[in-house]
Amino acid sequence: MPKSNALTEPFLQPRPAVIKDPSKASGEYKQKKRAKNVSGTLSRIWKYLARRKLKLGLVLFMVLISSALALLGPYMIGIAVDNYLSGEGTFWGMGWVRFLIVLGVVYFLGPITMFLQSVWMIEIAQETVYRMRVDLFSHLHKLPIPFFGKRQQGELMSRVTNDMENVSATLNSSAIQIFSSILILFGTLGVMLSLSPLLTLLTFIVVPLMAIGMRWITRRTGPLFKERQSNLGDLNGYIEETLSGQRIIKAFSQEDRVKQEFAVRNERIRLSGFWAQTISGMIPKLMNSLNNLSFALVAGLGGILAINGQVTIGVIIIFVEYARQFTRPLNDLANQWNTLLSAIAGAERVFEIMDEEVENKDEGKAVKLDHVEGEVKFEHVSFGYDEGRSILSDISFEAKPGETIALVGPTGAGKTTLIQLLSRFYDTSSGKITIDGQEIGTIQRENLRSHMAFVLQDTFLFEGTIRENIRYGRLDATDEEIEEAAKLANAHSFIVRLEDGYDKKLTNGGSGISQGQKQLLAIARAMLADPAILVLDEATSSIDTVTEIKIQQGLQRLMKGRTSFVIAHRLNTIRQADQILVLKDGGLLEHGSHEELLEQGGFYSGLYNGLYNGQDMQEEAGD
Repeated sequence: MPKSNALTEPFLQPRPAVIKDPSKASGEYKQKKRAKNVSGTLSRIWKYLARRKLKLGLVLFMVLISSALALLGPYMIGIAVDNYLSGEGTFWGMGWVRFLIVLGVVYFLGPITMFLQSVWMIEIAQETVYRMRVDLFSHLHKLPIPFFGKRQQGELMSRVTNDMENVSATLNSSAIQIFSSILILFGTLGVMLSLSPLLTLLTFIVVPLMAIGMRWITRRTGPLFKERQSNLGDLNGYIEETLSGQRIIKAFSQEDRVKQEFAVRNERIRLSGFWAQTISGMIPKLMNSLNNLSFALVAGLGGILAINGQVTIGVIIIFVEYARQFTRPLNDLANQWNTLLSAIAGAERVFEIMDEEVENKDEGKAVKLDHVEGEVKFEHVSFGYDEGRSILSDISFEAKPGETIALVGPTGAGKTTLIQLLSRFYDTSSGKITIDGQEIGTIQRENLRSHMAFVLQDTFLFEGTIRENIRYGRLDATDEEIEEAAKLANAHSFIVRLEDGYDKKLTNGGSGISQGQKQLLAIARAMLADPAILVLDEATSSIDTVTEIKIQQGLQRLMKGRTSFVIAHRLNTIRQADQILVLKDGGLLEHGSHEELLEQGGFYSGLYNGLYNGQDMQEEAGD
């Protein structure tokens, strides 16, 4: 175990925040750590709980009753012993039989009230977590595309599942336990003071020791629980990434390196979990030792006081039981506190996502376009992801309805960025983009994108049937319309040959069908959407010739009569385009038809001739 690892040194100093190697922690990360607020997190959880105030009130009432019953039993026994020794009967003049019946009822009702409060609290907890999960999932869909580009999918999944389950488990049990323990503590203290302040003082001797021990432990376990949750999210993200990239890992024989990196992340979880559980595991042992000390003090010194006639035997019996009841809630609070810290760490991670800024809202007067012809204009458009770093500079062109616009240029020239501006995944830094004369910033995003369809390089298919995946283009489409779209996309013939045909279940992103077939389904999906504007990333380089011909035929049908923006990969597409935009270093270098650009003898001419002569200048879509 390396000495430099901070997780191996939890006893040295109390750590106020998540434990990380300071040399690797960025300023932004440190700032986020300081911003975390336990009381603020609890307050936000309470806002969810408060939606069920009536049921929560019943739970608290049951906790109050069960706590009172837990105090009443020992008190009745102690008073009965004193009354019996003095010849006054048992309790409130009851006979022994009646007293035992009443005592039995007290101890019988206790578990019933605890059962009711537990069932009701579980219902409240599940509904609370349900609402939190709905809010989180809904918020994720309001976040801008750049947010997901900076986060691992597995790490986000960990927040929706693992962190949320931590909150659920704590609300199911710990919330009741904490409230019950507090009630029993104050109730026990009140009765003890009324019976014997001196014995109460003896009982309280162990409390400062408990407080010191608890403070020492919790100041170290809190950061460790947060670290464990953070490490778990990191591991989930890494697992998701490696499972998704298995082909690349195996193709480059990187299995050993991946296993080593997994081992490093797994070791971090092991260490943070080990120290968190080890230190928190000291709490029960500490509490039991102090509990025994309290019992010995009450029994020994109480016996001396009884011999001297300062207290009765019944009072000693009550104090012996109450001493245990007094320290037991402290023990429970200590145990539940660690669970609570773990849940707060999970809730903080959940609320951290929910606090992320959503995609810019549509302006108050944003309009809906009922019909789009497809006229697109870029007027002096510039854009940069970061301030001072320009990706596109002063881009101006016009696409008339039904035209095909091919985008060509080196990787990183800004082709995909231009498309993302058109679809408003990003907003321009300056200049404006209009559709049919309407600036897109004044059009509702959902409405804008409803007039567009995308056929991208990496076709994404959801888990479900082929029919459901095609229907994703228009949810109210009939089965006949789906099949017609598939025929136009040249997908129908391969679909009907599959077992179950259109009802074939696709899993894991469409495993079981080829890349070319996935592309045909994407074309069918776009065909069904019947958009005015198309965005195509023609990725056919790894597809066999026959399938490529089918895809090209499907694309030609899809593009007919629609304004199409094509990130061009194929010479055939470039030749047939009405306009070709040549992008280089974020600027519009050349602009014109295929013949016009060849006549100019510029960059495009060299690019085209290089492709024609077999040079490998295949474009990528990820710039």
